[in-house]
Amino acid sequence: MALKLGLTSFGGPIAHLGYFERTYVREQRWLSPEQYGRLVSLCQLLPGPTSSQVGFLIGLHRAGWLGALAAWVGFTLPSAVLMYSFALFAPTNPSPLMRAVLHGLMLTAVVVVAQAVWSMSRSLAPDLPRRAIAVATCLPLLFLHTGFAQLLTLIGGATAGIFLCQSPDVDGMEDLARGSHMAPKLPAGLSTRTAWTTLGLFLVLLAGLSSGQLFQTHGPVALASIFYRSGAFVFGGGHVVLPLLQQALVPSGWVSDDRFLAGYGFAQAMPGPLFTLAAYLGAASAPAQQSFIWALIALIAIFLPGMLLATSGLSVLGRISSHNTAGAALAGINAAVVGLLGAALYNPVWVSAIRSVVDIAIVLVAFILLQRFRLPPILIATLCVGASIAQR
Repeated sequence: MALKLGLTSFGGPIAHLGYFERTYVREQRWLSPEQYGRLVSLCQLLPGPTSSQVGFLIGLHRAGWLGALAAWVGFTLPSAVLMYSFALFAPTNPSPLMRAVLHGLMLTAVVVVAQAVWSMSRSLAPDLPRRAIAVATCLPLLFLHTGFAQLLTLIGGATAGIFLCQSPDVDGMEDLARGSHMAPKLPAGLSTRTAWTTLGLFLVLLAGLSSGQLFQTHGPVALASIFYRSGAFVFGGGHVVLPLLQQALVPSGWVSDDRFLAGYGFAQAMPGPLFTLAAYLGAASAPAQQSFIWALIALIAIFLPGMLLATSGLSVLGRISSHNTAGAALAGINAAVVGLLGAALYNPVWVSAIRSVVDIAIVLVAFILLQRFRLPPILIATLCVGASIAQR
């Protein structure tokens, strides 16, 4: 079932959740609508890939730990294999035709990230306090291009949210508070001790990998640390992980900016979770004859923190989120995510991809088709690649 979803679920995490609801709730009846809604609410409170976390917890609920592993592997494998293959067969010194194709994929990245900023700003920053947080987050990140600066802005967003977003007059806060009280029931066999153990493992790996990177600046441990930290601190889904990975990989010479954005553009045409971009980046940054193991390390490292937090969250964070202060902090973090993604839209996405007025026109047309006429991302990618080849 999960493999079928991994082969057919196009359209990003929100669309994925729709596919899950139809398959697991209406067709298979593994969950009631209320149970499913509570799982979705919980995963939206946590960092990590929301749709993958929901699928993982559904597998855990249905068939224990083996079911959770099968749900993750089935949903992730198709796009991970395709992204890994793209890293192997996209040449490092491409021909003029291949350069045009890669440029078209970079234009696709501009369109998709712009659409994500637009839609997320409307849902996560619908009122003046949260818009102010988003703008305040975006402006410094236009000039400060470090992962530490991004982490500080998320912490700042949480702090600002505590002071600005606790009023019941702020749109959506009443719904958020009401929804946060609906903590999902624990799956059979998942004890509070297990939940605390997974949370502890999350923290140990975070500290251990970060410490290990001090002794190995460019190797498997450093690679795992980069992707684990990205998966641990990203709120808002796959598009938001873009600036975290770009700042960690490109300035340090793991991959070039062009190759990074080409992979990101190619990922838009893939089914399944956008986090499988990690398989491409791991393989693209690997030494000779080690592409598979580096891709596997990057893939596991970026997904693992979200799965650990989702598991512990069933018992621990589901209770913590019932407090109004936690809901307000979450609202501030979500608004800061909009600013983070807005800064990434300009640099590196726009700066690296847009080279002419024609490129601007291609992006505008593709954006209208994606936003207004709801064309699938795979067709947008095809349009951008075709237009790029035509102007070669």
